Order: sequence, then C-alpha cells, then structure tokens
Amino acid sequence: MKKTILAFFLMFSAVQISFGQEATKQEIIELSKTKWQWMADKEADKLAELFDDKSVFVHMGGAWGKEQEVNIIRSGGIWYKKADIHEVSVEIIDNTAILLNRITLIAEVGGNEVTNPFEVTEVYIKKAEGWKLGSLSFTKLMGPGDR
Repeated sequence: MKKTILAFFLMFSAVQISFGQEATKQEIIELSKTKWQWMADKEADKLAELFDDKSVFVHMGGAWGKEQEVNIIRSGGIWYKKADIHEVSVEIIDNTAILLNRITLIAEVGGNEVTNPFEVTEVYIKKAEGWKLGSLSFTKLMGPGDR
C-alpha cells in the first residue's frame, strides 16, 4: 500500500512539474510575440523595461548593449516592421528560458526595406520583477540560392 501511495505521489508530482514547464514555455512564447509587436510599433520604453540592464544584442552589423538597442529602435535606425514566425521552441533551464524562432524579418535599415530569414535566439532570465530579456541574437539563414 505504501509503495502504491508513493508511486502515485511521484507520478502526480511529475505531471505537475511537466504542466508547470509547459505553462512557462507558453508564457515565454507569448512574451516573445509581444516583444516583436513592440519592436514593430517602436515601443522603445516598453522594450527598455523588458530588456535587462546587462542584455546583449547580436546583429549582422555588430553587437551592443541595451542602451544602444533601445536608441536604435527609438530613432528608427532599425525598424523591425514585421516578424513572420515560422517555428518556435523553448527550453527551460532553472531560471533561464531559451527561445528559438525561425522567422522572416521585414525591416527598414538606413531607409531601405530588407527581408531576411533568421534563426533568432532569445534568452530570458526570471527575476523577482518577472522575465527579462538577457540576449537577442540574429543568425541569417542561407537559402538554396545563397551559396
């Protein structure tokens, strides 16, 4: 009888942990979608709140921190017009969430509209005040004709 109760308790705990992780993964996916919309709408103040003070951003043209990223978005230096999300996955490691997005990004850079396929890595850290973006990295994907 004790073994049955213990087995049931362990199974119930595993289901709760699994459900909790799935809910967290969905929360991160929704946060990422919201972030893409804020980027499209040039909501620099909302993004500044989301970005951790030590966050890093890796683009095709270089890497920089939070202040420069927020200023680029605010000034329109890069306007993330639309991110078409094709695939998304999330892995949770302790208080860190790693989200991978395969997207087609339509952006305006230096007054020119460009469209690029990217694998985007977003790293979120759970803090007392909620999830904060710690890193956003763009890796350009090669198409069949791009070799």
